Amino acid sequence: MQHQAVPGPQPPSRERYWAPSANARRATPRSAVTNALTVDVEDYFQVSALAPHIDRATWNRRECRVERNVERLLGLFAARGARATFFALGWIAERYPHLMRRIVAEGHELASHGYGHQRCTELGRTELLDDVRRAKEVLEDGTGQPVQGYRAPSFSIGGGNPWAFDVLLEAGYRYTSSVYPVRHDHYGMPDAPRFPYASVAGLTEIPISTVRAGNRNIPIGGGGYFRLLPYAASRWAIARFHREEQRPAIFYMHPWEIDPGQPRVAGVDAKSRFRHYVSLHRTEGRLERLLQDFRWDRVDRVFDVEARPAALAA
Repeated sequence: MQHQAVPGPQPPSRERYWAPSANARRATPRSAVTNALTVDVEDYFQVSALAPHIDRATWNRRECRVERNVERLLGLFAARGARATFFALGWIAERYPHLMRRIVAEGHELASHGYGHQRCTELGRTELLDDVRRAKEVLEDGTGQPVQGYRAPSFSIGGGNPWAFDVLLEAGYRYTSSVYPVRHDHYGMPDAPRFPYASVAGLTEIPISTVRAGNRNIPIGGGGYFRLLPYAASRWAIARFHREEQRPAIFYMHPWEIDPGQPRVAGVDAKSRFRHYVSLHRTEGRLERLLQDFRWDRVDRVFDVEARPAALAA
């Protein structure tokens, strides 16, 4: 499946992106653009990078920390008047239906992260349809609210499984945020469009935000990059995205990223250990600054999901 990428202005060099000037770090005003804030609701033992070291059969016996972490996020968002979209696992929603109802009651959007955090690349068409339908039903039955959005675990929709978009449409979703147009060893579709597009007729894909550096897309949309890099780099990059693209950005994070006290999983290789645990003690403070420096709302409102499929098809 081929999509026409949207060209953008020629950016500065990659070195300038990774090392913003002292003036840029000091003088980033609060932007008037409202961005989309998203949370992938999963617990620390459900992370794909740790999957080789954690048997799914042990999930029910492990200490769940997702409830307290989501409640902490809800408090931070309320303090700054921010609204978000929570892409929740059906597995979590079954065990914490009151938490799903609280998310909705506080004005946030509830969306689907699938049921059991299996990558789309690990599932066949029938298995994926069963997974995304089950998750949607659990979320809707528990809250009485329609679920329009979906995010694939580990951004696992790419060039090898474009049929996944047809499955999501069949399951009744209106939009997906499952593509990260970058190069990465675990995910990524670097040649995909950088801005919302019709993945199939009736279904909008809203990719995670990037900026251009030479002929590459540089990730600015959160996750591990938000923890690994100084906060000034994220603030500067989002402000640059606003200046050059004049569009809202989309940012994502996980509840376990504000939980430095989470149990350490034994036997994890050095790369995965670094990616998962580095700067956990700094993330909450960085998030508070992000909420202060930029405006945030739900995906469905920021990208006008109700109107977008018809507009993209026109």
